[in-house]
Amino acid sequence: MLEVEQLDRTRLAECQGRRLLELLQTIDGRNQFYTRKFREAGINIAALRLPDDFTTLPLTTKAELNADQAANPPWGTALTEPLANYTRYCQTSSSTGRPLRWIDTNESWQWLLECWKAVYRGAGVTAGERVFFPFSFGPFLGFWAGFEAGPQIGLHCIPGGGMSSQIRLSMIEAIGATVVCCTPTYALRLAEIAELERRKPVSDGTVRMLIVAGEPGGSIPATRERIERSWGARVIDHHGLTEVGPVSFECLESPGSLHINEAEFIAEVLDSHTGREVSDGQTGELVITNLGRTASPVIRYRTGDIVVRRSEPCRCGRTWARLEGGILSRADDMVNIRGVNVYPVGIESVVRRLTEVVEFRSIVSRQGSMRSLRLEIEVAPEFADSNAVASRVAYHLREALGLSVNVQVVESGTLPRFEMKANRFVVEA
Repeated sequence: MLEVEQLDRTRLAECQGRRLLELLQTIDGRNQFYTRKFREAGINIAALRLPDDFTTLPLTTKAELNADQAANPPWGTALTEPLANYTRYCQTSSSTGRPLRWIDTNESWQWLLECWKAVYRGAGVTAGERVFFPFSFGPFLGFWAGFEAGPQIGLHCIPGGGMSSQIRLSMIEAIGATVVCCTPTYALRLAEIAELERRKPVSDGTVRMLIVAGEPGGSIPATRERIERSWGARVIDHHGLTEVGPVSFECLESPGSLHINEAEFIAEVLDSHTGREVSDGQTGELVITNLGRTASPVIRYRTGDIVVRRSEPCRCGRTWARLEGGILSRADDMVNIRGVNVYPVGIESVVRRLTEVVEFRSIVSRQGSMRSLRLEIEVAPEFADSNAVASRVAYHLREALGLSVNVQVVESGTLPRFEMKANRFVVEA
């Protein structure tokens, strides 16, 4: 553990203030997007007293960045360096609209790798371990930074792109991988395939840990427990965004909570309606400023992630604040069904508790002015009475959500499977 991970909160705030001032001085006049934004807000960087004046800086939204890229294609103007200095390209998964393109210089990419090294430290992953990455290596940031950070700290990183799930399972077994990095959904999918093909159970293998990201499942107790039971291994959750970077990670002492890397990020939790900071223990929207991605920074960026922050020191010794329960939901995921606010995370937390359900999908449809919700489920073959399973699922959803849900059983293998971010919450027009 690094010294900066154990600073008292006062010293940490002072360090963040210095880093923020350096960042603002560097981008002022060079980064067109933020220079224009600060001028329009009447911000004089030279007159700022940080960290006290931090909240006078305007918030940034994804819609603004998307509009900037649409008006100034393809990269927008939120760049600090000449275009020739940029060497890496990623884009958002576009689950809520137009994908946001994001580019990095060698220096800002290395900053991302340093952030991922904190993820490994939190998980207790050490030099010499074999880490398997069964993901597609497309333009989504995904585990790219984790894959490239690993060798810098002595990890043996094995790519698993362009393979079937069956071949990936064989490779994990053949190389004796000790760590697997993937989405929670894909961790469950690999375990499912191993069971269907009557292979040696994944729990009998060498994998001791799964580092998961891309979805909230790693911090949903029912999903987490199912992964750990299937693999006989510890789950470590991690959270980040393409345009922000690797923000938070789980340590070994606080399962289901995520430490914010406060050496490299300033994290606020704001009331989504008033914009005011909420107290520890209260629910709010996570707002992030990254301090080291100077070439393509975001300042007071509204992530849309709904969280609860705790700032007291952790049992692991870190003084960095934690997101209790991980990412609880996303502000843009909520759908109102007959007066009840429904989030995908709430449905998953119920369904994953029932081992009879192999896979599921929620479908929101509209009849006139009213929305309705139905749930499609695949039932494990050993449970003959699938209608009884559907009734149990409906009962538990009604108890948890206060909403009657139409639960339908579909044939095994009908519902889609996912390697990266899963889309189990479909809102029809």
